[in-house]
Amino acid sequence: MSETAASAEPGIQSLDPAFFDHPHATYREWRQEGAARRARYPGPAPVEGWVVTSYADAKDLLADQRLSKGGAVERFGRHVGLTQGPGSALFSHMLNSDPPHHTRLRKLVQKAFTTRRTAALRPAIEAHVAGLLDAWEGRDEVELISEFALPLPLAVVFDLFGASDADHETLQVRGNTLDGGQGDGEVSVFTAESMLGYLRALLALKREQPDDGLLSALVEAGAEGEEALSEDEITSMAFLLVIAGHQTTVNLIANGVHTLLTHPDQLALLRADMTLVPGAVEEILRYESPSALASLRYAAEPVEVGEAVFGEGEFVQISLLGANRDPEVFADPDRFDINREDAARHLAFGHGIHHCLGAPLARLQAEIAFTQLLTRYPGLRLSEDHEARWQANPRHRGLLSLPLRLT
Repeated sequence: MSETAASAEPGIQSLDPAFFDHPHATYREWRQEGAARRARYPGPAPVEGWVVTSYADAKDLLADQRLSKGGAVERFGRHVGLTQGPGSALFSHMLNSDPPHHTRLRKLVQKAFTTRRTAALRPAIEAHVAGLLDAWEGRDEVELISEFALPLPLAVVFDLFGASDADHETLQVRGNTLDGGQGDGEVSVFTAESMLGYLRALLALKREQPDDGLLSALVEAGAEGEEALSEDEITSMAFLLVIAGHQTTVNLIANGVHTLLTHPDQLALLRADMTLVPGAVEEILRYESPSALASLRYAAEPVEVGEAVFGEGEFVQISLLGANRDPEVFADPDRFDINREDAARHLAFGHGIHHCLGAPLARLQAEIAFTQLLTRYPGLRLSEDHEARWQANPRHRGLLSLPLRLT
């Protein structure tokens, strides 16, 4: 990114790096002051544009087709001077497209990503969770992200794909690594290119040896008449499903455990009645959304929001963190309450035609993870020297690490 070129644009508020430790306070202030403002976020992942923080505006704009997603990633890359990357081979997916192209892609992917396929994963997810917790036996302290929250969704993605677990590190997109290394949650050019090569090889294998996994279903969808998926579209969808089945779930589990352990009254309620777990998952999604900003959009034509006017071609960032703590919708929104009746109104998985296809799978993994974790370790607590540190990434809301005491 050319910081000089970007900072030359007038009227953009540049945020301090400390923003990531207290984003809710900033979004609360912005929500009170007006409908939208232009901002530039700090950190290695360049993000800027109009930012919307109210629930009503966010929900409307998530479904507003005047905000385009077609080629948004490439357009923003050009805007900030980024020209490298694998391009259409990884970004020709439905999250980066508009109708009618999006409609065609989603229809074909939904055919492969069925409710039945998701539900059938429950026994495998339960086994993965149990196996990860078994590895903690005899230990007093663990690091939740690298030793649980990250390997779990990776294993589930591989189950979905019908792939060997020998190459987990290849599909490392969150920025953290299985050995505890930390990152900002973005996909580097090197990682993306490595993943591209791996996914192409895996898809070639599925063509020769089809099975009942998701990748074979995508390959089959790529051979069905006029609406068939192209090679780049199949590879891009596999790439998107890795991200959707990985980044969000890691943050959901880690944010959830951290939130519960820092709200002992709510943790006690949950331990006393584990049937409250599904509601607790919804409240975690609302209270500390794993995705902080919705995926990138730009105005295809001028759009008015309150007194703000998004000019044609300007980028729009929809704050899910801001919307999910809007007092116009959620009473006392900064209070964490696992019995909140309207928690499921949150926008953590988006809204409209781009609502997250993998939301049921993320919820399922979180419910199983919280149930087994809290049942197996009644003395679970934060390490004494733990201080919450968050990724310097405006689009993802995730902790860098979460050390825990088991007893």
